[in-house]
Amino acid sequence: MADIAIARTGAVELPRPAQRAAWLVAAIGMMLALLAPALWNGFAIIFPDTGGYLARPIEGTLALGRSALYGWLLYIGMPLAFWPVIVAQAAATVWIITLTLRCYGLARPWLALGVTVALALLTSLPWFSAQLMPDIFFPLAVLALHLLVFRAAALNSAERCGLAAVIALAIASHMAALALCLGMLVALRLLAFVKPLGLPSPRLRDASLAAVAGVALCLSSNAVLTGVVGFTPGGPSFLFGRLIEDGIVQRYLHDRCPDPTLRVCAYAKQIPEGADDWLWRNDTPFYKLGGVAGFEPEAKRIIVGSLKLYPMMHLETALAATLEQFTSFQTEISTDDNDPTFDAVRDYAPWLLPAYQAARQQAQGFDVAPLNLVHVPVAGLSIAGLVLALALRRRLKIGPEWVALCAVVLTALAINAAVCGVFSHPVDRYQSRLVLLAPLALAMLVIHRRRGHLRLEAAPG
Repeated sequence: MADIAIARTGAVELPRPAQRAAWLVAAIGMMLALLAPALWNGFAIIFPDTGGYLARPIEGTLALGRSALYGWLLYIGMPLAFWPVIVAQAAATVWIITLTLRCYGLARPWLALGVTVALALLTSLPWFSAQLMPDIFFPLAVLALHLLVFRAAALNSAERCGLAAVIALAIASHMAALALCLGMLVALRLLAFVKPLGLPSPRLRDASLAAVAGVALCLSSNAVLTGVVGFTPGGPSFLFGRLIEDGIVQRYLHDRCPDPTLRVCAYAKQIPEGADDWLWRNDTPFYKLGGVAGFEPEAKRIIVGSLKLYPMMHLETALAATLEQFTSFQTEISTDDNDPTFDAVRDYAPWLLPAYQAARQQAQGFDVAPLNLVHVPVAGLSIAGLVLALALRRRLKIGPEWVALCAVVLTALAINAAVCGVFSHPVDRYQSRLVLLAPLALAMLVIHRRRGHLRLEAAPG
């Protein structure tokens, strides 16, 4: 009964010394589980983009898709080999998982430890929490948004502020997080009108204010760190890359060139087939024509022009990209193309090179593909389980607050697939960083039912 009281009132009983000790042990175990890849590696897990983030506050410039604020977090963690960054990421993850469990009446130290260890073994969660990338903030922002919208009554003011801070930091760390959060706010407001779904009434004020704070933090941090008041650049460039991959740009240039007003016509036969090659190979027309600053106006013109000429082609490829992204969520770690990060460490933190190069990721390499023999089916079955739970919610007597949890996770996955698939291009990593929420939500629902917490709440949580 204590769990029910906690879930309904948000009050937490003062733990006895033994309970405090149990929570301390559980928290340490959760942290170790989330940091395990870095501890095993001997260094934080890195990605080719890590170096681009680190360079932003040092060079004082904005760059394609690289948040200056997250780069600053890396910078302040650099003296201690970036360990403070991943420890903070793991701690934030532990806190939000524990808070989510508490808000659903599952506040038990060994249960929290068991759930976290299971996620560490069965999903990509520890590979993101232990990685020097802002990807971990995507699932944390979704959980934070969900708690603010549907479980606010179970939170105190400090917890609400903390959750809002996580959302703001996620938005300021990656523009896709801004699109995801805004899309979620709109979708949840619309879903409230779907009466048969039986969602609790959403409370959007705090989450909306958090999104506004995230926009303000993005603009202000860019201004302070780079002197530019603006968002992280690159949105049209990423979309242009996807249109190259889908053949729309090539068709447009075939139909319009030669055109003296389109500089890219001179390079029509040199455009690579892949979005990544277009954006990240230094010898592509993208950089020959000036990169983001020099070519983006022309890219926007081609995007708009092709949309007018080939609307159905745009629609078909966008839907295909969304579907492909929704179903692409293998765990992937880069081991052989991390030169940009090596260059950044060499230039800005040369004292870290011995530890960096001695890490398994650099010295030996490793293949995480075998993990997908577990990660992929667990994620896929969990998504199917959430869909089934919503479809059978009345027969199974699933309460509105649990319907909200299932709906939020599925909605987040759909919006993320649309945002990343359409406005960039389908990449496993983009969905992998979020799909881990499906096993978490399904596990919570199963545990709740097994413990006999079958209750229907007419009032919103």
